Amino acid sequence: MRSGDALLGGDLLQMRWRDALFAHWDVPPETVADRLPAGLDVATYDGRAWLGVVAFVMEDIRPRGAPFGLSFPELNLRTYVERPGADDHAVFFFNLDADDRVGVPVARWLFALPYYRAEMRVRTDGDAVEFVSHRTHRGASPAHFDATYEPVGETFVPDPGTLEHFLTENYRFYTAGRRLYYGDIAHPPWPLQEATADLRSNTLFAANGFDRPAGDPVLHYSPGTDVTAGRIHRVGD
Repeated sequence: MRSGDALLGGDLLQMRWRDALFAHWDVPPETVADRLPAGLDVATYDGRAWLGVVAFVMEDIRPRGAPFGLSFPELNLRTYVERPGADDHAVFFFNLDADDRVGVPVARWLFALPYYRAEMRVRTDGDAVEFVSHRTHRGASPAHFDATYEPVGETFVPDPGTLEHFLTENYRFYTAGRRLYYGDIAHPPWPLQEATADLRSNTLFAANGFDRPAGDPVLHYSPGTDVTAGRIHRVGD
């Protein structure tokens, strides 16, 4: 999938993702590999796997051609994978928390995707973004996130081969529900800035059965990008 693709065949949705925080921790590859479903291999950069917490606002999400859409915050924990025999570098989601009472049950029912209901609050003050999420999904492990982040430095587009490109320029995702599923998206390259963040609370690792990684995260901010998304497919169909 190329970042410059304007449309995907069979596009279903269009939206904008804005005020995104990418917070990434490097971990030993076996930490991630042991948690992946059959059919996926861990993708590494300089011999290390990465776990990423990504927070953003999904804005004006709607079927193509619809006159109006919905907006809500989303928070996910993800890693990066490859599928043997497929020419792709992709995201694998461990959870997708969203403040969306309609889309969450639909995604879970149709595809068994790891979506969870959460109460979220996003506030901006100049360049600073306050993002608070508290999972409310019945029967799910508790998860809480509370952070304020803001960009620093000049805006850049990551070059192929760099760590920033590895972490942010991914146009396919996988998730394991009743079976292994994948979906494709298209968007211009993320405009990125380095970021600072006050991570007051983050229990997404524990909620997904991980120990909290050691060390400080690699932080990036993006004001956003326009996105189109196609259908979700079962691997092997």
